[in-house]
Parts: sequence; structure tokens; C-alpha cells
Amino acid sequence: MKNSIPPDLLLEAYASGIFPMGMPDGEIRWYSPDPRGIIPLEEFHTPHGLKRSLKNRSWEIRTDTAFREVMKACASREETWITETIAESYTHLFESGHAHSVEVWLEGKLAGGLYGVSIGGAFFGESMFHRVTDASKIALWHLVSILKREGFTLLDSQWTTPHLEQFGAMEIPRADYLEKLAAALPLITAFPSSGSIN
Repeated sequence: MKNSIPPDLLLEAYASGIFPMGMPDGEIRWYSPDPRGIIPLEEFHTPHGLKRSLKNRSWEIRTDTAFREVMKACASREETWITETIAESYTHLFESGHAHSVEVWLEGKLAGGLYGVSIGGAFFGESMFHRVTDASKIALWHLVSILKREGFTLLDSQWTTPHLEQFGAMEIPRADYLEKLAAALPLITAFPSSGSIN
């Protein structure tokens, strides 16, 4: 695991409300924002445009079949915190069963997706991407459906953005976030992996 963050250290950080980001110079910095961004699962909002896209039966939704490809696509932008060290670290976390990807496929090609970290009843969203319009939104919609079905109680978005706010993302004080996190961690859940879910 040379040049990567050990899985145990990553999991301990997430369980404490802390996450890493890679810097252009190769440094790893750790963050615990206040306020903290979350997407309340029971109040998730589906925009009208997304409702129309969801009716397209051509989408195929898979989990954990292209984790590294999803990470690579998320990192493929002018500025990214997903450095080589971060990519290696989360690949090891994926191999240990604590990181997952939700993928949207169209005509056999990866059209969009997201990835994140799962501990107990908490899912920590890391990044998302799309190559086809609405594909990342569809991945998020399916992630929320999975989390609600499997008994998760916390979807952490780290920060909020105008893009995420359309789905109901909101900021809460770090103290409130840590309370929600503490309640979610002991829960026993299962994230469906390695296959199509539709």
C-alpha cells in the first residue's frame, strides 16, 4: 500500500467526521467542515427533468462493476482532489468492501456514476460525473433509493453546491452532523454490490 492511505486510517477518519483530499503538490489534507453538507434521505427531491429521464428504460444501473473507471472519470477535470494517492487509497477501500460505485450504463457504455464510502448506516458521497445528460443525477437517485431500502440514515455530501441543493442538500452544524453520524455508525446495513440492479 505504498503511496496510499491505509484503509483502517480512512475508516477511522470517516467515523470521526473527517475526510481527506489530495492537493496538486501531492499533499493530503484532512477536512471536517462546519457547517457540513448532507442530503436528507426522506426529503430527497426529484426535479421534473430527472423524472422524465428516469422513464427512459434504456438506462442500466449497476453497482461496483467499474469502481476504478468511475473514480478515473470523476478525476478527469481541470482541477481535481482525486490524486493518484487518493485513487489508490479508495481502491483499497473498495477491495475491503467499504467503498462503492453506482454506475449508469447506456448501450454498454459507462454514461455516468458516483462513488463513496459506506460504514454502518452512513454513506459518504465522494464524487460524481456524467458523459450523458442527467446520468449523474440518475446515479444519485438510485443511490438514495438503495440507501433508503437498506436502512441507511445518513447521506453525507461534505459540502453543498447549487447542483446538490436541487435535490434537497442542506447544511447543518458540525455538532449536529456528528450526532447523526454517531447514530448511523452502529446500524447493520448491506450495500448491493457487483451487478445490475434494474
